[in-house]
Amino acid sequence: MDIKKLTGRKNLTKVLFVVVGAIAGYAYYHFIGCATGTCPITGNPYVSTMYGGLMGFTLGMVKED
Repeated sequence: MDIKKLTGRKNLTKVLFVVVGAIAGYAYYHFIGCATGTCPITGNPYVSTMYGGLMGFTLGMVKED
């Protein structure tokens, strides 16, 4: 496995998208969230953060070109 492949610009972009998405997911939980706590995505900070990271990953894959 070549280390340059792992640290290439494309991979760095994908990682940044995931990190920004995770931060946005947690921020959504923290600032907007769910008042009752029964919402499946926004009622739990872990789920909200993972969902945001997944959305960031998806956008990073689309932007791959």
